[in-house]
Amino acid sequence: MNPEIKRQSLLKILLAASMVATFIHFTDNYLYFERYPQPDWITLPGVYRSWIIWTVFGIAGFVLYTRGRFGLSYVCLAIYSFCGITSLGHYLYGSMSEFSAKMHFLILADGAAGFAILGFTVWSSLILREQFRNPKISA
Repeated sequence: MNPEIKRQSLLKILLAASMVATFIHFTDNYLYFERYPQPDWITLPGVYRSWIIWTVFGIAGFVLYTRGRFGLSYVCLAIYSFCGITSLGHYLYGSMSEFSAKMHFLILADGAAGFAILGFTVWSSLILREQFRNPKISA
């Protein structure tokens, strides 16, 4: 298989896993909003709106990546990665005992997915340096 296609497939898998993890966590946060320790400035409508906005960045990042527009893709993917990473911020607003096992699992899965997207972005940009290659030539 072409290495370019392999990298696109890897990104697709990571994004799909991240979107599922963030969807489940953000839905749980929305449904049980009062149970999640979080700052006062986070609102119920803000939970689902932020998921939609971040997800658009993830989809745009993937489309740009597959079209060889790596620089813009990396920006979108890095922004999207914070959809999951910022979920770990719940731990800044409550003690560990305030979270149910389900909450811990969803927050940690969301955070791990966000770090996976950020890791892919760093790997692609700094190690593979894809933005400096001709996208039509496989590595």
